[in-house]
Formats: sequence, structure tokens, C-alpha cells
Amino acid sequence: MNLPDDFSKEMQQHLGNQYQAFAQAFDAPLPTSIRVNPCKTEHTPSLERVGWSSNGYYLPERIPFTFDPLFHAGQYYVQEASSMFVEQILKTVVNKPVRLLDLCAAPGGKTTLALSLLPQGSFVVANEYVPQRAQILSENLIKWGAPNTIVTNNTPADYGKLRHTFDVIIVDAPCSGEGMFRKDDEALAQWSLDNVKLCVERQKEILTSVWPSLKPGGVLIYSTCTYNTAENEEIAQYIKEEFLAEPLPPIATESEWRITREFKGDIPFYRFMPHKTKGEGFTVTAIRKPEGDYIPVKPGKTKIKTIPLPNNLKTLLKEPSKYEYTAIKDKLIALTPEGKEMMQLMEKFNILHAGIEIAVTDKGKDFVPHHSLSQSTELNLEQTPKIEVDYAGAISYLRREAMPLSEQQRGIALVTYRNTPLGWVKCVGNRANNLYPQEWRIRSERTPDEAPSIF
Repeated sequence: MNLPDDFSKEMQQHLGNQYQAFAQAFDAPLPTSIRVNPCKTEHTPSLERVGWSSNGYYLPERIPFTFDPLFHAGQYYVQEASSMFVEQILKTVVNKPVRLLDLCAAPGGKTTLALSLLPQGSFVVANEYVPQRAQILSENLIKWGAPNTIVTNNTPADYGKLRHTFDVIIVDAPCSGEGMFRKDDEALAQWSLDNVKLCVERQKEILTSVWPSLKPGGVLIYSTCTYNTAENEEIAQYIKEEFLAEPLPPIATESEWRITREFKGDIPFYRFMPHKTKGEGFTVTAIRKPEGDYIPVKPGKTKIKTIPLPNNLKTLLKEPSKYEYTAIKDKLIALTPEGKEMMQLMEKFNILHAGIEIAVTDKGKDFVPHHSLSQSTELNLEQTPKIEVDYAGAISYLRREAMPLSEQQRGIALVTYRNTPLGWVKCVGNRANNLYPQEWRIRSERTPDEAPSIF
């Protein structure tokens, strides 16, 4: 790979005699890794483990994930291995329930990781500024199935107004993407020193905007998928000086992980370099906000109206008494107490998904179960009518095709594959109308002879 001259010069300064191995790594095959959803499956893949991740695995080769129904059902997430290191930071800094904000969250890797790790009682807000990417984030979190989350499409400045709200904030900052060179030709083509400077200014603006929403004593996790020091060590130094922040002590790591430490300065950084670690380029640090007076923002004036859960929906949840219920437009939503409080704080935000979307009104009449409920870890499978399908039937369902039924059947039923929920159908005699979300359907007409699977 022909690396940009200015990029090569800086990396030669930092790496010395390791530079040649670093440059050659850009021509090496790209590893593929996944992270299993521990709340949806107890199966353990017979695969190489990602050392710094409880649920991360390397695949020997990339499989066609589009054609794996279990991928669509949220049993695992395709995530770059290096970024799974955020787990080690969260385990170090979190020892009680927290409110966590993933500010630049799409497509959802770090958010789903946090949802799998944080103590019970925690709440996670995932935000993405770009509308199209925010929709992808919402889809991935619905499939993950956790009830303790909200997805928004807002600016960092919007979050800055939520003073002293979050215990942990993750900022995976938009960057020059040097760590993506072997994965993304566009990242390589667009790289320049001028673009690096633009990214630095944007990163400072994002951090300055969101900093007020971090509680005193709270932790900011800052990461990029780039190598240069301007977007990493120098940004951390900026946070330290501008906000009087305190770098966290070094986190314990294993020597076999072959993590590279900071290139300059005294703020602990963890660098994933392609010639040493099995993964893409990733750089991360953690900084604590100094202690001070806790002055939280007041909730909005608009109260969230609580309504009873219709009797015909109560059996669909494992523990319906754990939640409060509210109607937003045509949706009936289940919220934890923490979720209700967050919704109250975010009354003017553009909320794309919240809690468990239980049901929607069917042309203004009866409630029909929402797809979010079919993917929720809180769905009561024992009390839900089910139709089990084989692989061909699962792919047909995920294409949103009508389903023939072997016998007369009426009402709403859950389509399952290997006892895993895929979504709802409405049975109308000898066929079933497919209720899978139109925008999520598989568009390819090809069907593999065998089901691809990581298990």
C-alpha cells in the first residue's frame, strides 16, 4: 500500500525500526471479529478468543452475515477487535450502576458492549448526529434487545445542556481514519495534514460541548481510529489543561495483547498497532473530571403520562411490574424508572428509540406487538404463540415475504429460528402477513445452500 508521505514521516519518528513492519501490515489480510450477546445466547463459539474481551472472538474468515438469521436476531455483533478494549476501561472505572452516554455511537459497537457489561440498574444513552447513521444505530440496539437504553439523533451541544447528568461518557471521535486505511480506500484517498487539522478542531469542539454533561468525578473515555498524536495525545493534553481533568492511572494489561503505549506525554494511552495486535488501528484513553459541586439540570416541564398496560399484552413480558408505560404517538413504550427520568430530562431531544417499544396501534384500533418487543430480552417466550421455521423459511421471513401456514391459524405469532425470535406475523387462515420492518429486510434474492453460522 502506498501510504501518504506526511503520514509515513510521522510514524517513522514514533516507531523507529518498527516502521517497516508497521507499513507492511497494511497489506496483510484484515481480521474479522465478532462479540456474542451474553443476554441472548449461552452458546460459546469454538473460535479464537479476543484476549481483552469477555465475549469477543476472531473468525477464521469473514462469513456472509446478511444470510445468518442469528445475526439479525442480535445474538452477536460484528465489531472490530481493537475497539473491544473499552471493556477493560469500563471494568476499571465502573463498580456501581451508572448513566453512560455514547456520544458518537453509530453503528453501535461500544454501546452494545456497554449494555452487556454495566451493573444492573445502569442506563445507556446512545447518540448519533448523522441521521442515516442514527437509524442504523437504532436498528442495532433494538436487535441487541436491552431495555435500559435510549437512542437519539442530536448534537453534542444539545447534550452539553444536560449539566452533570452522566457518570461515564464515551467519545469515539470523528477522525482522519488512519487506522482504517487497509479497510477503507476512501479514508486513504482523503487523508491530508489539512484534514487532520480539521479533525482536531472538530474534536475539541465536540469535547468542549459535551463536557458540562459529565458529572464531577465522572470519566470520559476518548478514542479514535487514527494513529497521529495531534488527534490523540495532544487532544488528551488539551482536555487536561482546558478542564483541569485528571488522567486515570494506567490500566492493567497482559503482555500477550501487545498493546503499544502513548507516543508522547504522560497521559496513559492504549494503542492498537496492526503490526503488533490482531485488529485495526485504535487509540484510547480515559480522563476523570475533577470533583466539585454537583448541580444537575432540572427535568423538563412536560410530565410523562403513565398509562396501564393492556391486559392482552401483559403476558408478553417476563416481569411487567418492573416498568412504567407511556404512549408516544402510535407507540406504547415500557420504561424503567431510570428510563422515565431520562426521557423527562430529554423532552426536546430527537428520540428514535426508548426502552421497549411494546406495541403500535393497528390503524387506530387494537395494539399490535412492535418488532422491538420481539427482540427484547424481556419477551416472555413461554407465553408467546410461536412458529418455528427452517433456514429457508427464516431467510424468506427476513425478506419480508408472506408465509404459508400448514394449518388454519389466527392472530399474532412469533417467528423463531433455532428457538430464537426473528419477529412477528399476523396469521389470517392458511397464510401469515409478515410484520418484519420493511426497511430492515434482506434485499438480495440469493440464498446460500447452507446457513452461515459462528456457533
